[in-house]
Amino acid sequence: MFFDRPEDVLRLVNRHGTTLLVVPKNVEIKIKRAMILQPEDKSVITIEQVRQMQRQLLVKQTAERYIVVRPAEALNEEAANAFLKSLEEPSEKVHFVLVTEQPALILPTLLSRASVYVLRQKWAVDAEIRASDQDKMLAKKLIAARPADLVEVAETIARQKDGARQRALLILGIAIEMAYKTYLINHKVAFLDKVPKLLRAYDSIAKNGHVKLHLISDLC
Repeated sequence: MFFDRPEDVLRLVNRHGTTLLVVPKNVEIKIKRAMILQPEDKSVITIEQVRQMQRQLLVKQTAERYIVVRPAEALNEEAANAFLKSLEEPSEKVHFVLVTEQPALILPTLLSRASVYVLRQKWAVDAEIRASDQDKMLAKKLIAARPADLVEVAETIARQKDGARQRALLILGIAIEMAYKTYLINHKVAFLDKVPKLLRAYDSIAKNGHVKLHLISDLC
């Protein structure tokens, strides 16, 4: 789940068909003769790049082959869906390495198929979240709430007369951090499934959407 040195990467990825490495931008991941998928002219990795990679993999692999995608969140939706097909039909000799510093932005369908490792020296995934006990309690309730319970939680958050929007964004930010940290530590996909909804609610409220409405509708 954690690794301490970038040099350990090859040992880790050789264990799995697909590996997600959570590292800061300035940490270099070195794998000899790896095929690199990264943004070219645009800020995204396109479906054309993925298809070119897939064509190269049609040839039977006699040696270990590594495909490094960095940053993994740069896969646009089309590219990510096409890439998913490669993950669903893995070759014994092919290893996919997804590198990111923002695991919460990666499609849950990709994340759920990867073995996740976090660079311990640079990422305090297991560190305590800095927030008041009350705010952490509300964040936990947002994550765990069933649709029928969301109204009560949303009313509690939106009840603050001054600064309700900022309070809601604070609670959502804590909930997002809690959800993806819990997934990275425990690998329970249910927490990962919550992240896109929490992000959607955060984005809607940040754009001046109705606080209570979006806390309920976006998280259902």
